[in-house]
Amino acid sequence: MNTTADTKLGGIPARALDWFRAGQGSVIATVVQTWGSAPRPVGSQLAIRGDGHMEGSVSGGCVEGAVIVDGLDAIEDGTARLLEFGVSDDEAFAVGLACGGTIRVLVEPVGTVMPIDLLEQVVAARLARAPVAYVADLNSDARRIADTGEFAERFRLDRSGVEEDAQTFVAIHNPPLKMIVVGGVHIAQHLLPLARACGYDPILVDPRPAFGSPERFPDVQILEDWPDAALLLAGLDARTAVVTLTHDAKLDDPAIKAALTSDVFYLGCLGSTRTHAKRITRLREAEFSDEQIGRIHAPVGLDIGGRSPAEIAVSVMAQITTRLRKGGA
Repeated sequence: MNTTADTKLGGIPARALDWFRAGQGSVIATVVQTWGSAPRPVGSQLAIRGDGHMEGSVSGGCVEGAVIVDGLDAIEDGTARLLEFGVSDDEAFAVGLACGGTIRVLVEPVGTVMPIDLLEQVVAARLARAPVAYVADLNSDARRIADTGEFAERFRLDRSGVEEDAQTFVAIHNPPLKMIVVGGVHIAQHLLPLARACGYDPILVDPRPAFGSPERFPDVQILEDWPDAALLLAGLDARTAVVTLTHDAKLDDPAIKAALTSDVFYLGCLGSTRTHAKRITRLREAEFSDEQIGRIHAPVGLDIGGRSPAEIAVSVMAQITTRLRKGGA
């Protein structure tokens, strides 16, 4: 039986695979294109079970009923459907497709059009926090798996979509984003909820019970180990951002060193320019190269003139988003 963590990591593909293996029949519906103001982005998925039960969403509720009907038909005949839903401006608000939005939804029955071995590869990659792409030909039943070497830009931008040939759809399955904050200070109290709102799994690291308490950080995973051990436990990969906020080298430095020897896409450290200069000296003495040290964003956050903890949190989140989406500083 899947754990809660496994279910979240496996997502809609894992749910549809479980239903199929249980002999209940399943389909996966995926948003492949949108025009106008669509309520759900390309790549959004809905799993439909043979009895009509569903999980996920392709439109926030406004066309799910029609998709379920076609999904159940797809289970029966084993064929795919490419559905299109468009709403005029006069009707848009009433059904949830604002401003005349239009969406195309690919409906694939599991076990026929969507091969079990490919779905198993997608689920296994998601559970292992490894990026994977599911590639579908919209004009045929051709399906395959691809890695980051083929669709590097789509993986970087988390952007599923149809290629320029107008028939190749690429569904990007990236590992969940994760933010690890070292130091349960006031900035962290604003930054971690903001990270969650932006789609990150938030984790607080602080061995000091007075700082890293559930009362101060409700609904946040708290690791009370020393930072280097905590980061090892939490896992560091290319979908992870690390932010150190303690102002204490004894706590910040172990976390920084762990992050610099990993693939994290962002490492930001609180402190003045003078504080960072001292940090650089310590890191050089620890034999870190200038190239490694150059990965650190310090002083942390974009310069938006923020002064309060909340404003600094916004500047940090903005810098992390810039780094993730644009590859910028």
